[in-house]
Amino acid sequence: MQILNRAIFGWLFLAGALLCAPAARAETGLGDALVLRVDATDVNHRVLRASEDIAVSPGAQTLLYPEWLPGTHSPAFSCVKCLAGLKLSANGKPLNWARDTIDMGAFHVVVPDGVNRITAEFQYLSPAATEGDNSRVTMSQDMLVLEWHSVLLYPGGKPVSQIGVSASVRLPANWKFASALETLHDADGVTSFKSTDVGTLVDSPLLSGRYFRRIDLTSPGGAPVFLDVAGDRPEDLMATDDEIALHRALVIQARKLYQSEHYDHYDFLLTVSEVIGGIGLEHHQSSEDGVGHDYFTSWAETFDERDLLPHEYTHSWNGKFRRPADLTTANFNVPMQDTLLWMYEGQTQFWGKVLSVRSGLISAEQQREQLAVTADYFAHLAGTSWRNLQDTTNEEILSQHGKSLWPSWQREADYYDQMVLVWLDVDTKIREASGDQRSLDDFARVFFSVDNPSHEVKTYTIEDIAASLNKVQPADWLAFLRARLDQHDASGLLDGLTRSGWKLTYDDTPNLVMAASQRLDAEDFSTSVGFMLDREGKMTDVRWMAPAYVAGVAPGDELVAVNGHAYKSDHYKGEILMDAIIAAEHSKAPIELLIKDGDLYRTVKVDYHGGLHYPHLARIDGSHDYLSELYTPR
Repeated sequence: MQILNRAIFGWLFLAGALLCAPAARAETGLGDALVLRVDATDVNHRVLRASEDIAVSPGAQTLLYPEWLPGTHSPAFSCVKCLAGLKLSANGKPLNWARDTIDMGAFHVVVPDGVNRITAEFQYLSPAATEGDNSRVTMSQDMLVLEWHSVLLYPGGKPVSQIGVSASVRLPANWKFASALETLHDADGVTSFKSTDVGTLVDSPLLSGRYFRRIDLTSPGGAPVFLDVAGDRPEDLMATDDEIALHRALVIQARKLYQSEHYDHYDFLLTVSEVIGGIGLEHHQSSEDGVGHDYFTSWAETFDERDLLPHEYTHSWNGKFRRPADLTTANFNVPMQDTLLWMYEGQTQFWGKVLSVRSGLISAEQQREQLAVTADYFAHLAGTSWRNLQDTTNEEILSQHGKSLWPSWQREADYYDQMVLVWLDVDTKIREASGDQRSLDDFARVFFSVDNPSHEVKTYTIEDIAASLNKVQPADWLAFLRARLDQHDASGLLDGLTRSGWKLTYDDTPNLVMAASQRLDAEDFSTSVGFMLDREGKMTDVRWMAPAYVAGVAPGDELVAVNGHAYKSDHYKGEILMDAIIAAEHSKAPIELLIKDGDLYRTVKVDYHGGLHYPHLARIDGSHDYLSELYTPR
């Protein structure tokens, strides 16, 4: 059965790819197979109302609701659950429909003779609470993120790049908006957009809000780039000139790195909110970016959020223009494969961190602190022994069935951050072998500037990646990449860090990134006793085989007291545990934790005497500082 399912999947993917991969820009001459009207004014109920005219032929017809969405790497079944009130009609007469009993996003209808258009009416009920990227709050009293896939049915049988669509939206009065879509006209409170194809429509969300600001980030000689900000309050939009200059520097540094622009214009659709669900979702000519309400107003404290925009911006090149071959499907209901997410997300994560520093959005010291946390985590990751990095590329699909209870043992989407270490290894290998004449910057130019300024999707495989690396610096890159993806230990994992002139060290000075978690009322003791706590004192993660694990602590346990002192007291919570860890360093007595597990209480004794133990990076005497060269602005 498993072999048969794989065979069927392979046929579906091949058929989809041969039909036509989704286009990244609108095509002309398609006609309007779909006319979509959306009423987004009911923010009180968080309800979007959709009405569609759909071109059809008489006979059996299947209408599809998008399930496999680019950028999410997994089926958005929770979105299908939010569809309600579906009615189909032809010439004013109702039509019966039936949901497919296997594919919940497929609706079957028989179109009467002589009918060439039917009307679909339904609602999208925006979730009241955020539970992941595919189920998040997208409407509030003050702002709206309109993701077109949530209000769209499209006919099966054609690639989405070959289905023309004309869309319009009615927004709340006096709200402003931004989208990568081109506006056709505004009349009677309704904004109509120029005709495009379904693939481009879904790839072009709209951000609207009562409190809205548009900031021009266009660099000299470049395509227009805008930072579109919607906030819960007017003061949330108050970016200073210096902060804006740093975001403008991001655009400049990205153009210098990729030496291309595969878009006509680009919009960062940024929600600064505690109500709208946070997100980072890439699109070809825009991105959905969600940060906390204090992103601008507490600038010094929010550095841990400032690699989001560089990451999503990089996806315009890696993931949208250059795209993994097995992620490129003909429509949004053909399953995608995630085998190359280590490149799609992993190298994007690498460049997002680098561009954050080159633009000045974060400092080199802050980025080194983040790199230290990453190096420590993967150097001690127990789950590597049974699950390799390649298998973690399946995590987005696996996570549809629930998040990991033991992340350090089960592993999660580790292809993001572990690949930062791998790509640092590649960068330093190139620098060393070329006498510091070439680097991974040259790979970015070779790989992402091809066919500039084309928007058409150009797919890649691991062989294509290795071939481009060989153009920069000849080596057996295919074997190197496969070894890193398939290995079951940490051997060689920190080679790139060492070669860059830095080493992983520990002391009792809090790591800047770990300390930043306190801004969210979270506590990170993962590198000492071995657990992390949320604002309620619950264990969000316990490192497999760490001292706390050995003592019997598990994820979900609630910390009630430390050495007899209440954890939730007027005294700063973290200091109670810190004091106990410091005291244990000079004592043979274990740290006693009172744990609440459901309705049961138990005392566990953590035999840890290593003191406060935070990771940092330190220079290796006499070595070449490749890491600082990597972070230097171009």
